[in-house]
Amino acid sequence: MYDTLKIIHSLLRWLILLAGFYAVLRSLGGITGKKAYTGADGKAGLFYMIFFDLQLLVGLALYFFASPLVGIHDMAGAMKDPIIRFYTVEHETLAIIAFVLVHIGRAKTKKGTDAQRHKTALLFFGIALLLVLALVPWPFRAVGAMQGWF
Repeated sequence: MYDTLKIIHSLLRWLILLAGFYAVLRSLGGITGKKAYTGADGKAGLFYMIFFDLQLLVGLALYFFASPLVGIHDMAGAMKDPIIRFYTVEHETLAIIAFVLVHIGRAKTKKGTDAQRHKTALLFFGIALLLVLALVPWPFRAVGAMQGWF
């Protein structure tokens, strides 16, 4: 079960990154090109949010039910190990903040002028995307050296 959930979690990362970059690029293009906020812009944010929702569900299942780190009782010791600290505190905290930002951004883009909606999307989706890039255990980071790209 752990390996299956981990693969799904990893694949959803790529969908989030693609949807996030797409949503950010659409909002950036809307600002620079002074374009109307269209249904396609709304759908870009919607798919970004949907992939985040799925990722949160899989991540929570991993964290609370399947992870080998479940049941760590020595949190002081875990905080001294950068890899365990990353997977027990940092990864989840940044993910939840990014999740909330995407949801707030999606809700706030439903009102306002076209320019305001694009700026709001760029702000919230852009910050969330930066957090995602920071929370992923990339293979070139110490916390992801054993993970691989997929």
